[in-house]
Amino acid sequence: MNTVTSADGTVIAYDRAGAGPALVVSVGAFCDRHTFVPPAEFSGSYTVYTYDRRGRGDSGDTQPYAPEREYEDLAAVAAATGERPFVFGHSSGAAIALRAAARGVPMRALVAYEAPFAVDDTPQVPVPDPAAHIRELIGQDRREDAVMFWMRDVVHAPAEAVAAMTGAPWLAGLAAFTPTLPYDIAVTDGGVPVAELARIGIPALVLSGADSPDWFRRSVADQADAIPGGRLVTIAGYNHNAPPEVITPMLKEFFGGV
Repeated sequence: MNTVTSADGTVIAYDRAGAGPALVVSVGAFCDRHTFVPPAEFSGSYTVYTYDRRGRGDSGDTQPYAPEREYEDLAAVAAATGERPFVFGHSSGAAIALRAAARGVPMRALVAYEAPFAVDDTPQVPVPDPAAHIRELIGQDRREDAVMFWMRDVVHAPAEAVAAMTGAPWLAGLAAFTPTLPYDIAVTDGGVPVAELARIGIPALVLSGADSPDWFRRSVADQADAIPGGRLVTIAGYNHNAPPEVITPMLKEFFGGV
């Protein structure tokens, strides 16, 4: 494990593996630096930096929180590579990567996989302030209920998937991440940030799962349209969670052409 200090003094933990140009990975909800494990043939071509977003794993969690701190954290990890890295972001981690790029964080190129920015027909959450509701559940020591609320009412996972989670032994592991779920909400707040994305001046590829809901695919298409020269690729047979062995050949092809 390595660490770097972000702009507000927060210590951010990261791992480094592989050889070749630097690639920083920004992960989504319920994920830490151990979640994205690149296949051996990929880490033989890139030096992959995976980091614990603030409030997770071995990273700090300086308060008060603001979304801008997450962009600074990515910038700090990027600086620790000693070069202008490639960046891959998934879900809320993709939102962070996109918004960091729009703010001029040095990157060579960017791949964003389904940043969950809402559009007009995104299903509504049944409470007016989901972040506050999650904090309330945590305050009542109901973290597993917070996980279920997130899956059922925030990301609208299929009913059968939510039912399968009930009483699952691994649910406690997800519960440990619940204090950072309001952060995932904050970095994706406000719908597709078209004006921000229009400021991105690096090559950018936006990925979408063909099996993702219609609203999600519309959001991703809007994101690609907003980025000057942005490209959109749809992954057949997958939704929001294509595994690394599916994603990494796309990263290699896109980054290799930059």
